[in-house]
Amino acid sequence: MIKEATAMSVRQNLGELLNGIQYGHDQIVITKGGKPVAAMVDAALFQKICLMKREFARLTDELAVAYQGVDAGVAQEEIDVAVLAARNT
Repeated sequence: MIKEATAMSVRQNLGELLNGIQYGHDQIVITKGGKPVAAMVDAALFQKICLMKREFARLTDELAVAYQGVDAGVAQEEIDVAVLAARNT
């Protein structure tokens, strides 16, 4: 379950929130001044997020190399077509 907690509340209830994350699979959005500033998730989900971030960086680096010297508009059109095709399969 995704919950919201103020930064002050997190400071005061850290142990309880950690238990909720570890055993209840909660996810905590931490707010400051009413705005979300951070999140607390279990370690397994964090590892998946890190893996996805690395994979995204690798793919964007490959695209940068593949489209080096190609007009940005042409490259974007080709990428948009490929993304649409991938989503429709």
